[in-house]
Amino acid sequence: MTSRALNRASLARQLLLDRADVPVLDAVSHLGGLQAQEPQEPFIGLWSRLRDFDPAALDELLTGRQVVRTHLMRRTVHLVTSADVLAWRSRHDAMLKQKVLGVYRRELDGVDLAELAAAGRAVLADGEGRSMSDLARAVEERWPEAGVRALGEMLVAALIPTAQMPPRGLWRTKGGVRNTPLDSWLGREVDALAPEGTDPVGAELVRRYLAAYGPATTADLRAWSGVAGLPGAVKAVRDELISFRDERGRELLDLPDAPRPDEDTPAPVRFLPAFDNALLGYDDRTRIVDDEHRNLSIAGERVVLVDGRVSATWTVDEDEVIVFPLRDLTRAERTDVVEEGRETASFLSDKASNSARIAG
Repeated sequence: MTSRALNRASLARQLLLDRADVPVLDAVSHLGGLQAQEPQEPFIGLWSRLRDFDPAALDELLTGRQVVRTHLMRRTVHLVTSADVLAWRSRHDAMLKQKVLGVYRRELDGVDLAELAAAGRAVLADGEGRSMSDLARAVEERWPEAGVRALGEMLVAALIPTAQMPPRGLWRTKGGVRNTPLDSWLGREVDALAPEGTDPVGAELVRRYLAAYGPATTADLRAWSGVAGLPGAVKAVRDELISFRDERGRELLDLPDAPRPDEDTPAPVRFLPAFDNALLGYDDRTRIVDDEHRNLSIAGERVVLVDGRVSATWTVDEDEVIVFPLRDLTRAERTDVVEEGRETASFLSDKASNSARIAG
């Protein structure tokens, strides 16, 4: 499979070749969630993917508890459907603990994590949402040497499945993070981990990942989820999959009926938010971005896709979208970028007339 064909397949799975006419909840589910540590960025990601996207629809899903903001893949905050977080969270538990310990192992040495979790749950039992630091301070007296940051990270990002309560994450709304247990927010506990020797959630993660990101390598799958043990899940569903080789000879796995457009399929200009799935969902990102620009999204830069590839960054200044090219753009490309930039500016400001320009 050529790099260009791989690019077009990825864009199709990410709903970036044509804006999809599907409900917002279905789009969040299809994408396996959207990275969301910056609260407003998922709105841009969905606007770039959905036809006639209305931010109020996502607000209603958040306040209606059909989607939640929570720590999940890679220990980052994601916007995911309630159904997915209930089904997937236990499978991520070990990874989440190890990620926190990887940063705070020294501070948490000697802390009984089961006791810490019980203490945190006791504090949250009153139904009041709390910030990470407030929760940690409520139990700090028992483990004073660990420190507020380490205790808070372990409680909220690993030990207690939590949701970030609205108004955090609502459209054009500022609000601090208030965490509450998922089981009280959603009305039931997360699904228990499957018996040892079985991994139905891992198998489902493989299928769902390939539907939204494939064709992909097992390294890509691991980079997206952060979860260990998925090679076993891949092996379990191997008979369901087909495989290709990329231009470097690496095996790419895929679902047999997933879209793989012709490599000459036109790719429209798309303005993507910071930390977008289309970049961070892979170990090898060369299908969409040159290696020299690989870390743009990690750095929180918003990017512009031109002919399917990262070709510029963008920002907003007083309702004007400003584009900073990473390569020379043709006259036709510049026209398309400015036109899409104006549409993006209108979405962000609700003004009938907005401007966009290319810097330099």
